[in-house]
Amino acid sequence: MSELLTRDEYAAIADSLILPTAAFVDGAYRPAKSGATFETVNPATGKVLAEVAACGAEDVDFAVTKAREAFDDGRWSKLHPGERKDVLIRLAKLITRNARELAVMESIDAGKPIYDCETVDVPETIHCIKWHAEAIDKIYDQVSPTSDDHVAMVVREPVGVVGLVLPWNFPLLMLAWKIGPALAAGCSVIVKPAEETSLTALRVAELAVEAGVPRGVFNVLPGSGPDVGEPLGRHTDVDMVSFTGSTETGRRFLHYSADSNLKEVTLEMGGKNPCIVLDDAENLDRVAGHVVNGAFWNMGENCSAASRLIVHEAVKEELIERVLAHAREWALGDPLDPENRVGALVSKAHFDKVCSYLDEGAKLHLGGEAVDGRYVQPTVMDVKDNSARAAREEIFGPVLSVITVRGFDEAIEVANDTGYGLAASIFTANAKRALRGARALKAGTVTVNCFGEGDITTPFGGYKQSGFGGRDNSVHAHDQYTQMKTIWIDLADDLDEAVA
Repeated sequence: MSELLTRDEYAAIADSLILPTAAFVDGAYRPAKSGATFETVNPATGKVLAEVAACGAEDVDFAVTKAREAFDDGRWSKLHPGERKDVLIRLAKLITRNARELAVMESIDAGKPIYDCETVDVPETIHCIKWHAEAIDKIYDQVSPTSDDHVAMVVREPVGVVGLVLPWNFPLLMLAWKIGPALAAGCSVIVKPAEETSLTALRVAELAVEAGVPRGVFNVLPGSGPDVGEPLGRHTDVDMVSFTGSTETGRRFLHYSADSNLKEVTLEMGGKNPCIVLDDAENLDRVAGHVVNGAFWNMGENCSAASRLIVHEAVKEELIERVLAHAREWALGDPLDPENRVGALVSKAHFDKVCSYLDEGAKLHLGGEAVDGRYVQPTVMDVKDNSARAAREEIFGPVLSVITVRGFDEAIEVANDTGYGLAASIFTANAKRALRGARALKAGTVTVNCFGEGDITTPFGGYKQSGFGGRDNSVHAHDQYTQMKTIWIDLADDLDEAVA
């Protein structure tokens, strides 16, 4: 990581940025066919950053045609795996070369603290693309056990043209989570960034062509869900869609698939993630640090945010005291100031939604106030029990609901009492309790004595209404972008003919 700059230095970079505003299709920036645009706004200031192309169904048709041409003629899909690897490594190097520009662009477009963009989002984006690039020529196909008269090969082939629908909370990193394995597999992609945060996806597409990704292989269509997301989901020449976002919108993509060509759909959606702290948890100050990071990182705009603290009554008072001490260190304010850890919520509509939960607590320990119509203070509040609205609904803001329990079994029961199942944490010094708890928790990722999501080597996805159909990260992420084919070869007939 390069050394962080001052707030004024970041502001100067922001002022000098040339922001991409057009769609990126077939290797070039292009206006929407309708000529329509929409405003993208800096959430921290309310000022319009740029007028971005507002694509529609015509643009989706054009992009799909170009992506299909690229896929079918093999300019990328049939390229030697080692050559695809080299191109993606060059892309990672170009992102590294432009890392600071991308970090500032991400911060002003999403309201994210520049500290996070510089230390997490951009470095992990680079690492993700490099990791999947290096995996390209190291994932082997299989030969199944057969008789001496047969050979059966099980091979992977790229699924084809895929739609990649991104959320607004981690625009750059979620782009990498999807294009890394999709491009590695040999697919052609059409990226639909969130309307609130389109800029970095457009810039990365330009860098991809510079790195050597052929035209038509990497396309980006900014625009609204109804105008771009739905036509993409319903398009009969799109083979697969990978979606990250709300559970409500994810449901729609299943309908789009059912109503069109039954394209494959992978969904990574919401969460109401429990953080269990048992009475034997060690080093409560360290635990509190993890709790605060889990609840307030990225302003709680995180599908795996630890938004429910389920704490044993014996340690609750001491833990809350330490949580408050850590939370007070998370400065709120201008996202371009690297001293600040809590930035602006992404939009006025989302700000209003988060604020609607601030009076849901039975007891307020910290925060509970809106600031300047753009920020929400880190908030810690008791709720009466797991039936409270703030304990059941995904707030997607810096709000931690505290639920008191009296033992291990109750903690697990409360943790699993949700329609979601993305992530969970358990803190205990007892190894048996840790393993029993990890196995009992209905979540795709369970962390023990820490908050986290694993890393690039571990699959990420959820149970229940948090999603299904595949996993992001790890070699398993490649599965959703490939078709599995059996090739059965009969040797006996050839042998008989040779003997005759």
